[in-house]
Amino acid sequence: MTDQPVDLDKHRGMVAQKATDLRRALSEVETHLRELREREADLENRMMTVPAASWREAAVKARHLLNLYAASLPAEDTRHRALVAALFDDFARLGGEC
Repeated sequence: MTDQPVDLDKHRGMVAQKATDLRRALSEVETHLRELREREADLENRMMTVPAASWREAAVKARHLLNLYAASLPAEDTRHRALVAALFDDFARLGGEC
């Protein structure tokens, strides 16, 4: 008997190894997505409960909301995408980069 663990991946065929690698990668991506959603929910809860102390802070909240809106737009909706981009330009011009 040996104290060294056996690397089972070496005993699998190439197809099985690739399938295992894909499952591991998918599991890692799902974990990161779940953590990202949790952090985003925490950020949004803080944005809702803590009032902005300046126009700059209000613009940061608006930028986040506009990014969510823009992400939901269909690719062919160039008019609204251009409007969001113009508003971001206005934020940068009027208040510094937010």
